[in-house]
Amino acid sequence: MFDACQVGVVLRAVLFVEVVIGVVALFMAPGLADWLLLAATLTGGALPATLLWLIAACGLKRLLGRLPPQGQYACGMLLGALAAVYGCALLRWTGVLASTPWLASALAGVLFSALMMAALVLRARGRTPAATTARLEELQSRIRPHFLFNTLNSAIALVREEPAKAEAMLEDLAELFRQALADPGESVTLADEIALAERYLAIEQVRFGDRLQVRWNIDPAADSARLPPLLLQPLVENAVKHGVEPSPDGARLRIRTERRGSLVVIEVVNSLPPLRWADAPLPRGHGIALDNVRDRLRLLHDMQAQFSAGMDDKHYRVRIAIPAEAP
Repeated sequence: MFDACQVGVVLRAVLFVEVVIGVVALFMAPGLADWLLLAATLTGGALPATLLWLIAACGLKRLLGRLPPQGQYACGMLLGALAAVYGCALLRWTGVLASTPWLASALAGVLFSALMMAALVLRARGRTPAATTARLEELQSRIRPHFLFNTLNSAIALVREEPAKAEAMLEDLAELFRQALADPGESVTLADEIALAERYLAIEQVRFGDRLQVRWNIDPAADSARLPPLLLQPLVENAVKHGVEPSPDGARLRIRTERRGSLVVIEVVNSLPPLRWADAPLPRGHGIALDNVRDRLRLLHDMQAQFSAGMDDKHYRVRIAIPAEAP
């Protein structure tokens, strides 16, 4: 309930308070200049009170999380009342207010905190069905009949000539399906996602041979970053599907991770197939996997996550930036 530590939550709370102040000031100010002055005056008390509540809610998150929901609501509203009284006192001490409406301020703080907690609860509950839907879509996109068929065919072709390779391929395939069918968690480490992508590309390497050229640039300092499970593999699968499969000469695939201060940058880049040999324009994807990735990143990291995808010269580049520390 007290998950107020994310930048997006803070920005939305401040924006909500400013909108309320602006609307209230419209009822009391006869002109534009008076409205601006009144809004600035009210902001001088409301903004510090809002930030105080958010800081207290974030700092006490683990402690208050041990209480039952009713206790959390009660503590949150009490914090709201105290923060609002603090804001009112600031206006009184600076001489802005001639009198101190302590009761009205406290009740306004209680109302604000109740609304904030309700919004946080709805946001937390909203993660569950969205994550479940994303999980189902991910399974449907990963466990595709043609992928299983091609992989098994490659293994069968290797059984007599290179049984060791066939065994390794089937082991990688079994691990992929084990991960896909495991109980979903909220997040995994980037190192786990890299290991899974390596298994997937090992299978495709046997299938495509020299047509698939993979380069890894992995920063160990970025391995502990958290991201939704099964997030990197569909990006790699997209790169193989749209970069390697349509090209008679194959394609180059580069996966890079790097820690930059408080952020971890992940890039998946694949070269694009030539068009000179195609009788018709190459089919383009519908962007379902990319939308899935973007939505799941937003659910876990909110506004702290950055996502971009598009053409870059003769390459297609997907770039993700997430917090280096666990949310």
